[in-house]
Amino acid sequence: MVQAPLLSYGPIPRAYEARLAAQVDAIFKGARVSEIAVEQPTNFELMVNLKTAQVLGLKIPGSVLQRANEVIQ
Repeated sequence: MVQAPLLSYGPIPRAYEARLAAQVDAIFKGARVSEIAVEQPTNFELMVNLKTAQVLGLKIPGSVLQRANEVIQ
């Protein structure tokens, strides 16, 4: 039985999709790739999977659950 990850922390894909589209558009319009600035993600999300925690016999602290953007029951 394959379980989903216990925790996931990383950039929010929806937050940078628009920026990526703008960069691709600039390339298609003739901009040189070397002229396009490298952008770092600024928005991150934390996801907690309680099903996986239960299978592993772990108790996730309430403070972590409160900070999570998404909790999978």
